[in-house]
Formats: sequence, structure tokens, C-alpha cells
Amino acid sequence: MCTNIVYEWLKTLQLPQYAESFVDNGYDDLEVCKQIGDPDLDAIGVAVPHHRRRIHEAVRRLKEADERAAGLYFTLEPPPPPPPAPAGRCPRRAGGPEEPRRGAAPRARPGGRRGAAGGGGLVAYPRLKLKIMIRDKLIRDGINLSKPPYSNKAAKESCF
Repeated sequence: MCTNIVYEWLKTLQLPQYAESFVDNGYDDLEVCKQIGDPDLDAIGVAVPHHRRRIHEAVRRLKEADERAAGLYFTLEPPPPPPPAPAGRCPRRAGGPEEPRRGAAPRARPGGRRGAAGGGGLVAYPRLKLKIMIRDKLIRDGINLSKPPYSNKAAKESCF
């Protein structure tokens, strides 16, 4: 097994000795770890009271961070095919005034409101704008994808 997010989490808690037990008991993701209670710690084999308190406190912080965080969800979809050219028009200008312009602001998809939080509608963004939005969100959240636990570029060391 190579380095994973639960191992990194336990390492920050100075409890990496429990990593194998966590994974063996199905706690291989932080979302699952947010559900840990006393019976789970018994099953995992965490018997030392101050270790249990440290894990409970860390679980509480995970839950609080989850409640405060605003999620950023997106899907990557291929661009819609261009509409067929109407008969009798020049194919170069088939798109007419509705044809997207280079550098134009993103247009809301039918049924959606542009920039509406939780509005349920989808918003189409150009790839570069989406890339910048994701980069900025990662920077604001202090996430560096080139460092562990997000990357295995460092040594391919064993977790245990």
C-alpha cells in the first residue's frame, strides 16, 4: 500500500501507527473517517485514551471544515455541436449573431441562471476561465496538488 490520505491525516495527528488498522477496517477515505465513533475506535484498536481524544477532535474538525466549505462542483462536457446551417445562407456566417465570439463572456445554458448559486441551472465556461477558477479556489483553500497527499511525486515510500 502506498501513501494515502488517511495515512497522511493520521501522520499529522502523530498517530501513523493506526493507519493499517484504519484501512483494514474500511476507513480508507476521510469522508468515511468523519463517521468514526467510540465503537469504531474499539474495532480499529485505538485503546489509548489520549489517542482516542485526538482522533475525536480531528473528526470534529473535519466535520466543521466540511460545514464551512463551499463546494465547487463541475462537469467537463464536450461543446455542443454547431447548429446546422440554414438553407440559402453562406456557410461561413451560418451561426449569425448567436455564434460565440472569442473572448466573449460565458453564456448560461437554457434553463439556468448565470452565476446563480444553487440555482440548479448549468453555466458554461470556456476552458481557460474554468482552469483559472479552479486554480484560484485551490490557492484560497491552501491546496497544493503537487505535494502529498495529492501527489506521489515524492519517494514511493511505504505507509507502514
